Amino acid sequence: MIDLRSDTVTKPTPEMRKVMAEAEVGDDVWGDDPSVKALEEKTAEILGMEAAVFMPSGTMTNQVAVRTHTQPGDELLIEQYGHIYGSEAGGAAALSGVSTRLIHGERGMFFKDDLAKMIRTPDEHQPLTTLVCVENTCNRGGGTVWPLQQLRSVVDYSHQQKLNIHMDGARLWNAAVASRTSEAEILKGFDSVSVCFSKGLGAPVGSALAGSKEFIRESRRFRKLFGGAMRQSGVLAAAAHYALDHHRDRLAEDHENAQTLAFGLAEIPGIKLNPKNVETNIIFFELEKVNAFSLAEKLEQHSILVEVVETDLIRVVTNLMVDEKQILIVLETIQSEMSQLN
Repeated sequence: MIDLRSDTVTKPTPEMRKVMAEAEVGDDVWGDDPSVKALEEKTAEILGMEAAVFMPSGTMTNQVAVRTHTQPGDELLIEQYGHIYGSEAGGAAALSGVSTRLIHGERGMFFKDDLAKMIRTPDEHQPLTTLVCVENTCNRGGGTVWPLQQLRSVVDYSHQQKLNIHMDGARLWNAAVASRTSEAEILKGFDSVSVCFSKGLGAPVGSALAGSKEFIRESRRFRKLFGGAMRQSGVLAAAAHYALDHHRDRLAEDHENAQTLAFGLAEIPGIKLNPKNVETNIIFFELEKVNAFSLAEKLEQHSILVEVVETDLIRVVTNLMVDEKQILIVLETIQSEMSQLN
């Protein structure tokens, strides 16, 4: 099976499984799990933050960040394609009592001027704008990487307006590799960041939230409140630690495979995409005449899985489990099926 639905489908490598089996563990709620502590320290160091806390999922790290930064009745600002808004089950409203105001940017990104238009002035009739969220890379934007200067401008303006700013960095590792810029450099000025270990890095479970020591101390309380405090979670933390040490640099392979796939798809009649917009490992391509569900069905018969986003839109994500030879097989199969379906 060639699974291109997401980079979340990655499975632990044999080496990672060995590390998990041998992990030293304790009770993390009591602060006694050495593998969790080692991962949190390593993660904070890489991200240039004071502290980090390990959690089960990226949705939880994002939602804990929102809860820690805000009070019920506040409002957060985010680009219209942001994961925190569109893919976390309305968590900001349900868990934090926070409303969301959307910035209409481009491919998941926005500029300082876009942000300035959306910040509410103090008024007893309106919610208080207290938090800005950005996603880097932006999933629904097509794996876009924020230009560093644009990001800095948004961060600086947020702080000028006395707003906290959080990065959903589920694929920050991809952004760092693609831009050849360290994670810590990208994150300068951010109040918090969430990062995921179970996507491109290939760990089975887990994300981390990082920020100041005081922020992480408070976020641990909300992790408990949301049901995310775990016991002998060092087994999972060991996998994430292995992924940090061994799988970050290899993300460049996923990006190269995505380039091969994107440029190949662009040559197939009936498929519409601009391969120059493919910066990391995520590709969205449009079908001009063929129904996306029909194509996905045909591909599954050839043991190829893709994600149907809309009736004319498909997403594919290169990942640890798919190599260059398989990418070429995918291209040949899509070309063959498109010629028959057109």
